[in-house]
This record gives sequence, structure tokens and C-alpha cells, in this order.
Amino acid sequence: MSFKPVQKLDVSRTLSDGTSVAVGVLAQNRQGVFFQYDSEYLQQFGNLSPFTLNESVDLQRAPRAPHGGLHGVFADSLPDGWGLLLQDRVFRQHDILPAQVTAMDRLAFVGRRAMGALNFAPESNWQQQQSGTVDLSMLGLEAQALFDGQTDDVLAALVAAGSSGGARPKAQLYFHPDNPQQCRTYGEEGDEPWLVKFTSKNLALGHEEGLCEAVYLQLAEQADLQPPEFRLLDAPQQSGARAWLAVKRFDCSEQGKLHMHSACGLLDADFRMPSLDYEDLIKASRQLCRSPAVGQLQFRRAIFNLLASNQDDHSKNWAFLQNDQGRWSPAPFYDVTFSPHPFAEHATSYVGFGKQPPLKSIQKLAASAGYSNWKQAQLAVQEIAEVLSGFAQQARQQGVSSSTTKLMSETLEQRLSENKHLMQVKS
Repeated sequence: MSFKPVQKLDVSRTLSDGTSVAVGVLAQNRQGVFFQYDSEYLQQFGNLSPFTLNESVDLQRAPRAPHGGLHGVFADSLPDGWGLLLQDRVFRQHDILPAQVTAMDRLAFVGRRAMGALNFAPESNWQQQQSGTVDLSMLGLEAQALFDGQTDDVLAALVAAGSSGGARPKAQLYFHPDNPQQCRTYGEEGDEPWLVKFTSKNLALGHEEGLCEAVYLQLAEQADLQPPEFRLLDAPQQSGARAWLAVKRFDCSEQGKLHMHSACGLLDADFRMPSLDYEDLIKASRQLCRSPAVGQLQFRRAIFNLLASNQDDHSKNWAFLQNDQGRWSPAPFYDVTFSPHPFAEHATSYVGFGKQPPLKSIQKLAASAGYSNWKQAQLAVQEIAEVLSGFAQQARQQGVSSSTTKLMSETLEQRLSENKHLMQVKS
């Protein structure tokens, strides 16, 4: 059977109460991918992507880059490395070469299972819906084996759970609050949606990735940086991990969804290369959310990343949520973990500096964030440094090995030393 790429997709949005509304239509031809809003949607809900989409019913062609020929807001619905790997395995099983597949085909594959509130129809029939419960241990071991290159076989349940972003092996799963050991790839009434991150010996922190991220999320919580809700799940002994990290999905309401938009999609800032600056992120956050307090929150998060050596702070790791009334707010502080770059460079720069930003750059950043003076912003910097000084104690409590704790502590001390000029009070 010859493969025919998708030519047209209907786009809908799931509201917070679970109802679905038509958003518009995506279509592609040789000239590219085009989108047209539904006029009723625009009148009632406004623009999904205020910086790059026009609030108009005119046809709007997607840029060729940086989203693979899609508009940024729809590219946000596609998975990244891990999810694309799963998709490609399924395409090959159907004798379809990944090179034949368009971004629109991948949206049809995702269908109703994207992160965020957008849905795409008709859905492709390449993946079969899995019903009933799945074994979390088996799913995690399968994901680990696939990620490590030990198998080419892909469980259907793993594909059904694999529409999230990022390069690490993970799964979108639903847990019932009364029975946290039981999970499903499709939610039933009363279930809670979580994202479970598995581990691998080939990750930077090996099988301690989940434990270390949990420590960072705890520290971010202490610093009032609004991280997502999380918990650690016991991992089977043969996995090599003591625990897997589960993060509660913040794009979901009790009954429905919230529209989620990454800084990558919102600002056309390619996450694969350094293309975003914290100054632009802070200005965009204040403009979008119409709040000076949001600017200060993003400034404090930027300082946390600087001092905590979270240098994988690319544009996909910053996002915004829109409610049914069209109001925007910053997403929780997610994917916050120890991730030093080989050259100690941040993916998002600090007023032009990828590392060791000078005082004047951080002062400019603080002014953009809405601080009335540097002394006020400096207090925030000192508070973040104070919270991070408790890393080793938190890591020991969480069961992180002494060797990993030592490695991370030494790096944090180095970052603090490199940036001590930000905390020095001039006499």
C-alpha cells in the first residue's frame, strides 16, 4: 500500500471543563503548511499564539524554520527525541520511511494525545488504542531497553504513552489516587495524569537522574519558584534505579485541559541551538501575562539555573498556560535538574553571556524584570544561593549516592564562586 501524506487536519481545543471547540484548519500543499482560524473561535477565545499568529481568519503560512514547516503553536504538540523515536519505529513497522513522513502526518499520529489542549483529526490509525491497566515496571524496563539500544521491539502501550517532549525515556500515564500502583495509558474517570521519567545508564547521572531532579524540584519549591507537583515511584531492582520521577501534568485540569505554549513555539526560538536570551524571555513573559510579578519570577528562575548549573535551559523548557478566558500565566518551573554543558554554556543567555555573566548584565536583567533597584534584586539572588547551599543535605535525605552528591556539590560551589560578584554588597 502506497503512503499518502496527510493534506488537511481539523484543529480543536479541549477546554478546562472537558468540552471541545473547533479552532481552525491546517492544510498543506507544495507551497507549505497553512492555517486558518475558525471565526467563532477567534471571537470567543482570541489568539492561541499572540506573537507569531495573526488574530485573523486569513490563511497564514507557516515559516519553513525552525519548526519543520509548522507554525510554532502546532509544533508544540509534537514530541521531541524520545517520542519521535517511538513514532519512527511504528512508521517503519508499516514500511513507511521516516523521510516520507511530514510534520502534519506526525500531528495526525499524536491526535488527541498531545501535551496541551490542542487535538488533530482525523487521527492516523497507526497506533492501536490500549485499554485497561499497564504494568509500570514492565513499561519502564521496555523504555530503558529501547533507549539503550537493546531491543528494536516497541510495546504498543509505550507508543500510546509516548507523545511528550524531551530526549529522555518517559511515559504519559494516568494513576488513580486510591491505587497509585495501578496506571493506564488512557485516562478513566477519577484518574490523575502524570509524566513518568525513566532512567538509563547512558544518561549523564545514570540511574540517579530521577532522584537528583527530585532534589532540585524540592530546592526550587523552597525558593518559591513554583515547580510542578512530583513524587518518586519505586523502580524494579533490575532497572538499576532506586526510583523513577513522576511529575503531575500541569496542562491538565480536573476535567479537561489548558492550552500550553513553549517559548520555542511562541517566539520561534529554535531549541536545538542557543537562540533565546533571558532578557527576551522576561520581556515576553511580562507582556504576555500582563504582570510585573511574572518578570521577577522568571528572573529568580534564571538565577536558580545559573547557580544550580541547569544549563539545558533551552526554549522548550519554558512555557506558558492559557485558560479558557484567554489569560496567560507562566507554566510551573519544569525540567529543572543538574545539567552542566561541556563548555559550561547555558542554552539561554544572560543578556548575551552564556556563562559567568557580568554584574551589569544581571542588573539589566533585573531592570527588565521590574525590580525597582538592584539591591532588591540582589536580595533575590542571595536567597537563591542560600537555598542551593542546602543541596548536599537534601541529596543525602533523598538517597543520592555520596559520589554523585560530591560531584554535584563541587560543581555548585564552582558556580557560586564564578558568580560571587552578583552577591557582593558594595560599601
